[in-house]
Amino acid sequence: MVPDDAALAPYSPASRSPLGHRSRAFTILVALCLLLGAALGGGALGLQPALAAGGWTWPVKPKPAVTRTFQPPAEKWLSGRRGVDLGAAPGTEVRSPAAGTVTFAGVVVDRPVITVDHGGGLKSSFEPIEASVKRGDSVARGQVIGNIASAGHCPPANCVHWGVRRDGEYVNPLQFVQDMRPSVLLPVPE
Repeated sequence: MVPDDAALAPYSPASRSPLGHRSRAFTILVALCLLLGAALGGGALGLQPALAAGGWTWPVKPKPAVTRTFQPPAEKWLSGRRGVDLGAAPGTEVRSPAAGTVTFAGVVVDRPVITVDHGGGLKSSFEPIEASVKRGDSVARGQVIGNIASAGHCPPANCVHWGVRRDGEYVNPLQFVQDMRPSVLLPVPE
């Protein structure tokens, strides 16, 4: 009788555990996926890295408090928060978070608004903001585009509303200035 190959293999704890080899293989697979995701900018895993849009910066300095978060509606026509409110007093300078071209600087309903097209389908909008730029102006990352108007967007607090659209769909602006990826815990090697 010819012995089984497994019987000739040297002893290892993993060979006695039905999950030993699978656990190590899983750990290696997860590590490779994370490395591949990082190398591809997060796209392979569907993640948005913090600086996905080419190094955006906060539109208000110093880094402001987020007084209201992004809460998109379930359907386009429903109410919801299509941007974030950043705590800042009237008169505070507002800066373009990335290079682009001003596509709108005017009043919408009763609030002064500025929109900057950053290219690649990305547009930022700010309100209420008294513009120091006009339609057609090119702006650099961090360039002052206006000041928060005294007509408050979020009384009784003071803030500026920042919205970002990607190909016409509102997305969370914070993903461009901070790391929004979830934490991933890896298994402990045996």
